[in-house]
Amino acid sequence: MSGDTCLCPTSGAKPKLSSFKGGGLGNKYVQLNVGGSLHYTTVRALTRHDTMLKAMFSGRMEVLTDKEGWILIDRCGKHFGTILNYLRDDTITLPQNRQEIQELMAEAKYYLIQGLVNMCQTALQDKKDSYQPVCNIPIITSLREEDRLIESSTKPVVKLLYNRSNNKYSYTSNSDDHLLKNIELFDKLSLRFNGRVLFIKDVIGDEICCWSFYGQGRKLAEVCCTSIVYATEKKQTKVWTGHTAARNMFDSFLNVLWWCQLGQRHN
Repeated sequence: MSGDTCLCPTSGAKPKLSSFKGGGLGNKYVQLNVGGSLHYTTVRALTRHDTMLKAMFSGRMEVLTDKEGWILIDRCGKHFGTILNYLRDDTITLPQNRQEIQELMAEAKYYLIQGLVNMCQTALQDKKDSYQPVCNIPIITSLREEDRLIESSTKPVVKLLYNRSNNKYSYTSNSDDHLLKNIELFDKLSLRFNGRVLFIKDVIGDEICCWSFYGQGRKLAEVCCTSIVYATEKKQTKVWTGHTAARNMFDSFLNVLWWCQLGQRHN
């Protein structure tokens, strides 16, 4: 019945220190109170490995008991059942959650159970190696794919279209720098708001640099960041990131967030 949990028995008596006489008591059951989590197990299970628990139950360390005979261990009992299972037969199923594995490893280190520590370290390394990035940015490969992404998204959508090869004229001297600034701004926003907004990139569209904002499958706003300027002898394309462009883009971004949040409240 190890692993059963209940409230710690209340007692007005002061716990006492004593040496546990474990010799010849391998099959005897003992009762443990680990931070309020109550467990029954045998002395044999507790002394199979060379751990702190073996030292406690082989008479090498003093143990604290209450008047009802519960041996008190001042640790969190959340993972103690798992620790007992490991001590019995060296095999357990580790938690799936990374934080819980770290918690279990901390307890294993406290009890000096090196085999369990190694198992937890291996599992954590495997999870690290299989880590998936939390910010994935789809790149549009077709109009059909774009429509499907936008229509199926439950979040607001921000799309940045940039395609330098679309230009029919030469660029102004600072256009390349401004195009990069738009891309950098998109990347910063996607890192900051990726949990709330779906960000997508379009490199096949007909524009050179254009932001589009969608909510519930509908286009709500668009900010084009290019214009044609007339030089002395020829037309040139200008990509801009001035204050007006930035203000229009941020206004549209905030509006799409607000609009979609308002829509969710009414649904």
